[in-house]
Amino acid sequence: MDKAAGQKRTVQFLYPPIEPFDQRVLSVGNGHQVYVEQCGRVDGVPVIVLHGGPGGGCSPSMRRYFDPSYYRIILFDQRGCGRSRPNAEVEHNSTWHLVADIERIRETLEIESWILFGGSWGSTLALIYAQKYPLMVQHLILRGIFLGGQAELDWMYGGGAGKFWPDAWARFRNIIPEDERYDLIEAYASRLFSGDLAVETRFGRAWAGWENALASIESNGTPYEAPSQYARAFSRLENHYFVNKLFLKTGQGILENMSRLKDTAGHIVQGRYDMICPPNTAWSLAQVWPKSHLQIVGHAGHALSDAPISAELVKITDQLRV
Repeated sequence: MDKAAGQKRTVQFLYPPIEPFDQRVLSVGNGHQVYVEQCGRVDGVPVIVLHGGPGGGCSPSMRRYFDPSYYRIILFDQRGCGRSRPNAEVEHNSTWHLVADIERIRETLEIESWILFGGSWGSTLALIYAQKYPLMVQHLILRGIFLGGQAELDWMYGGGAGKFWPDAWARFRNIIPEDERYDLIEAYASRLFSGDLAVETRFGRAWAGWENALASIESNGTPYEAPSQYARAFSRLENHYFVNKLFLKTGQGILENMSRLKDTAGHIVQGRYDMICPPNTAWSLAQVWPKSHLQIVGHAGHALSDAPISAELVKITDQLRV
């Protein structure tokens, strides 16, 4: 989960803008091409940024959490979103495809090991990659923890968050006929994959708008109107992953495999008033991760750009400089 990324907010405590020194597109198979960029120090400590969603895409602001004189900063758009192509494509697009893509990026860029920086769905992907390739991970910096459990999906799409945001919830729910509201993820799926572009766009905007309205602690519940192409891609991809339970089979749950990260250190930054990924999930993760440090940030929600979240993340990336 994360944003809908187009929302503009005031962002503080970040490094000045920096442009990429390398931009490329990697062919990763089955017709997918993944956009990758690098900026900062060519020989710096490598850190890869894993954006939210699934389907959110990366943005220039994500470069600004790292000292460019120290870090080699790698961003990429995951399959189907952002500048990756084909846009909004869900075929050959699963958690395990994305894990393989991350490893392919590491090998292509000839990086021995790196820091993983991910929020929301990006935290999910970072943990799954790290559990599969623990020796390739120096450190994890995670925000707004989402582990993909049914309780988390029920919170967001079964009425939990709606108890706090009844007006935004009504907009999201009431667009679906009453006899289908018992499973809103499936109900939206039938429309997001209807084959009718106008229908897919309409329901894509409604799906993205619900999440977007809850993202920032400064939100008044009115969603930012994301561009139609972005909203459709974001919503199709996110819904596709949620319908398929993140493609995690029995025995592949993150919490049950945390022993694989017993020697890996990490930081967890969690907004106290995160309405999309409530703090109990971050707390549960920290309890089974001995080398983690959990910081629950007051007066902050889910958004990466909430000022206290930004400040804490920059503080961590600065502390990791040696």
